[in-house]
Amino acid sequence: MKSDPDITVFYDGACPLCVREIGLLRRLAQADAICFEDVSPPDAAPSCDISRSRLMARFHARLPDGSVVEGARAFTEAWSRVPWLVWLRPLGSNVASRWLLDRLYDGFLKMRPGLQWLAGKMQ
Repeated sequence: MKSDPDITVFYDGACPLCVREIGLLRRLAQADAICFEDVSPPDAAPSCDISRSRLMARFHARLPDGSVVEGARAFTEAWSRVPWLVWLRPLGSNVASRWLLDRLYDGFLKMRPGLQWLAGKMQ
């Protein structure tokens, strides 16, 4: 069993949608493949050099080499640690598909406040 995760995912634990997504990744990811770091507490001290507010605004992941990626690249890196989703990883390395995924994610982020409200009501 590995002692260090492959990647660290930074997420907004105050966001009902984010918590559901992270819950799914936790259940499906390979053992110890992903470290999940909740940056929502006001006193959170993220383990990277990116501000807490920026980490909460957009999905980020720290890779094994220490670099931090965001958006589509971060999602595809996380998905690649999930056996059922590993086939999605090439989407993150293809420039055209990553561009499209980032535009879709940007659109989602604009709708996120309303979706968070709705998800909160459904709990």
